[in-house]
Amino acid sequence: MSTTTLTSRELNHDVSSAKKAAKDGPVIITDRGKPSHVLMTYDDFRRLTGKRRSLAKALAMPGLSDIDFDPPRVKIAPRGVDLS
Repeated sequence: MSTTTLTSRELNHDVSSAKKAAKDGPVIITDRGKPSHVLMTYDDFRRLTGKRRSLAKALAMPGLSDIDFDPPRVKIAPRGVDLS
């Protein structure tokens, strides 16, 4: 994915090339030398703003309950403490 930078003036003079460049990655549009807007394809926009999973659903990881996982128990022996 490549990023293209255009000035506002360049965008106004050639919108079609900006739209073509957006197919390869975001197009940053500057105003007086500072980034002010980003042009991207609608598919990229949908991907970025699509429906998000809740944290609980993400942690639930559906389908993983079928995996057998039986880790071996670890014995941790306490160390002796000298309180004298």
